[in-house]
Amino acid sequence: MTEDGTRPETDGGGWFEGVAPDDAEAGATRIREGRADAPADWPERAVASGFAADDEEYYDALREASLRAAREGAAERARADDQQLVHAVRAMDDAAAEANELAERVAEWAGSRYPDAGTGVEYARELAERDPESPTDERLIALAGRTADLADESEELREFIERETPEVAPNLAALAGPVLAARLVSLAGGLEPLAKKPSGTLQVLGAEDSLFAHLRGHAPSPKHGVIFTHEFVRGTRPEKRGSAARTLAGKLTIAARIDHYSGERKPELDAELQRRMDQIRGRGDDVDGTDEQSGGDEE
Repeated sequence: MTEDGTRPETDGGGWFEGVAPDDAEAGATRIREGRADAPADWPERAVASGFAADDEEYYDALREASLRAAREGAAERARADDQQLVHAVRAMDDAAAEANELAERVAEWAGSRYPDAGTGVEYARELAERDPESPTDERLIALAGRTADLADESEELREFIERETPEVAPNLAALAGPVLAARLVSLAGGLEPLAKKPSGTLQVLGAEDSLFAHLRGHAPSPKHGVIFTHEFVRGTRPEKRGSAARTLAGKLTIAARIDHYSGERKPELDAELQRRMDQIRGRGDDVDGTDEQSGGDEE
């Protein structure tokens, strides 16, 4: 964009008019910010303006500028706040999984040496505080310490996610909770992809294995994915969870779209979701049957 908010037009000498042939950065900027309202013989214009000696040189410069523009665009996207959440939630899950796996190894090893050996990450923490009495104890206790460190890292990442998600997606974080909101953003690949998904897709994010099994005819259709961890779904009676999951997914979809396109906090979404959940949890079967038939997605 130019300083007045408009895109530079390409006329006269074409896309690279006024750009030095050896200025790859300026060429990439022109590719990213330029526009053309109609097709034209761009190589001919470039040659006529003196940017390139012939068509081949023009296409070489175009390729270099296009690759550089693509790399810069990808790097800019990777630095976006929602992408940092994606990395954080995946790192949190990896750290927690590794800690649990190592805790099992520590428990198995410790069971062969100590009659009071326990299990889990908490036992690894206790074991890490002991003083080793042999070289074998030293290695086992060191492994327990690594296990505790990984569990601590996972918790610190969770705290980071809980602190940062409301800044990136305020409405989604308010409705889903910061960690579930970040997990939905991660599963979708970013806030923009999540905002563009229909609520039915958001509803089953994280249930891909069950969905593919259903498509192969081996399982019923999943009613929910990771949104099952939300109290509005998990805490609803099983016969009502389908309606609860559809309603929650619909509101989360609206929240993601508001967060992506405006970023403005809409507290009325919270009240509307609570009102709909109260209806689902408290209403009679006849009302629930009506909603089941209508599909229940709210957008």
